[in-house]
Amino acid sequence: MSDSTTRVLPEVGERTTRRRRPLWLRLLLWIGIPVVVIVVLLVVVDGAARAYAEQRVSAEVQKNLPADVQGKVTTRIGGFSVIQQYLAGSFQRVELDAPNAVVQGAPLSAKLVATGVPTDLSKPISEATGTISISQESLNKLVKIPGATGDITLGDGTIGYDGSLNLLGLPVGYTVTATPEAAGKQVLLKPEKASLKTGAGNVNLDKLLQALTSQGPFPVCAAQYLPDGVQVSDIAVTPGHATVTLTASDVVMDQKFLNSKGSCS
Repeated sequence: MSDSTTRVLPEVGERTTRRRRPLWLRLLLWIGIPVVVIVVLLVVVDGAARAYAEQRVSAEVQKNLPADVQGKVTTRIGGFSVIQQYLAGSFQRVELDAPNAVVQGAPLSAKLVATGVPTDLSKPISEATGTISISQESLNKLVKIPGATGDITLGDGTIGYDGSLNLLGLPVGYTVTATPEAAGKQVLLKPEKASLKTGAGNVNLDKLLQALTSQGPFPVCAAQYLPDGVQVSDIAVTPGHATVTLTASDVVMDQKFLNSKGSCS
């Protein structure tokens, strides 16, 4: 009898233990499942809100582009929660990308990163940095160097162009290689080398270069090609290609701004 009792008691204890474990698991599931469901729903809703906001920004920017600018604009809104940013009235970071834009028939790639972007698009954004990537062919369709008589050529950190001047009473055609420097509304061209393009007798190239550099770097107004308030902060040149970095602050990304043009006066 004692042996049977000893065998039964552990079985009863085991059944009791087995009953307790599912109870704790059920409590955890009752608490955990609703929390997981809420989190998943918040992620889904926020994802949908992000997609809607990105689509709306892209549509507004494309609608306000100048008539001579074509290209699809895609938008990416950064930050953790779009809903939270919307309720706060401002998006932390917004990226606009137009990799296949066409400006006045010239293909180029453009990207804009803006911070402090108000949800009310009629209000100014805090800061914006844009990058334009352009080929030599497209650059020549859009930009003209005053006094240049031919196309611009892009080299390894240099810009080349043809020009002419009177040197010691002689008309001299030349090709100059210059180093570009970003200077806000302007791009400064500092001549480094010069060569004769046309025969002009015995002309000293050192005197030619001295004549070209006597008044300092040659300024080219960049503002006339950009919306008012946008400045050139950097320019990088490689053979056949240029990348220009632009900056702006406290501007409203509306039709008036995108259609405006700056000046160097």
